[in-house]
Amino acid sequence: MSGSELSRRAQKILHAVITEYLHGGDAVGSRTVTRRHDLGLSPATVRNVMADLEEMGLLEQRHSSAGRVPTATGLRFFIDSLLKVRGLSPREKEEIRERVTAPTPDEVVANASRLLSDLTQHAAVIIAPDPDQQRLGQIEFVPLRDGKLIAVLVTTDGRIENRLIVDDVDPRRLERIHNYLNQQLSGMTIDEVRERVIRELGEDKNKYDEAIAAALRLGHAVFVAPPERPATVLVAGQANLIHEELAQDRAKELLKTLEDKETLVRLLDRTRTAAGLQVFLGAETAMTALSGASVVAVSYGPEDTPIGALAVIGPMRMNYGKVMSVVDVTAETVSRLLAELQS
Repeated sequence: MSGSELSRRAQKILHAVITEYLHGGDAVGSRTVTRRHDLGLSPATVRNVMADLEEMGLLEQRHSSAGRVPTATGLRFFIDSLLKVRGLSPREKEEIRERVTAPTPDEVVANASRLLSDLTQHAAVIIAPDPDQQRLGQIEFVPLRDGKLIAVLVTTDGRIENRLIVDDVDPRRLERIHNYLNQQLSGMTIDEVRERVIRELGEDKNKYDEAIAAALRLGHAVFVAPPERPATVLVAGQANLIHEELAQDRAKELLKTLEDKETLVRLLDRTRTAAGLQVFLGAETAMTALSGASVVAVSYGPEDTPIGALAVIGPMRMNYGKVMSVVDVTAETVSRLLAELQS
């Protein structure tokens, strides 16, 4: 449903009802709307419009004598068409930067998860940067016994990773191999390195220089068939879920879900491939444990190649304006800090 399908008066009343509900948590009656919102309408008129909104599936009346609360459809319309998100002040943005700033990417991401939980009082989930999007600084092979080598990878942001490979390359060729690979591959993402190695292997000119052939063979062993590494997922503020407006059994199920890293990765992977801030309401998450919860999520990293995602998970009755602002600014801050660490 678009905003144009609702009269201006109906939009104002729906906005008032949902705002009151999100703030107080109680069913909202017509007198509350007229008393707290300057609409210039009588309670009877507001009551009639609320009844129309109920017929449209945007509001519901759980008890005949009570006021109305928004449905998931009503909340979706509110978020998409009526909500005005207040931007954070320069001081608030600076505070986020101060609290997230750290000397390493891992610490930046960890700080961001704690910050999101603290500022929103909900649970926070972050998928750490995709290792394949890290940029290679340099690579060096250290020979061991029995034809084994340790490949030492150093990324531009200072991460160091060792990978064991088996190859009978002549140790005397290693210096030239290091020079060739670093000259060809330094500064590329691991994904780009993989594509480059495969392409170079297929070119005939590289088959006749033994050192280059060995370098590409080693590069293939390191980058094209690396060991599978599960995504790193950080979760903070799980205890907040216990105190929120979730049924006790639902809260327990949600806590179990937060322990299932693969489930969280599937959820946030949808965010990494989507543009802008995403809000999933209940069933939209496609997860039973989140049927009574909301997820506000966004990707971070370069706009054209996001390297991770972060989210806040809480009840459907949350302060969407504040949470969306905090999530958005935190993602921007993490993106800038990680870029600075790589420069």
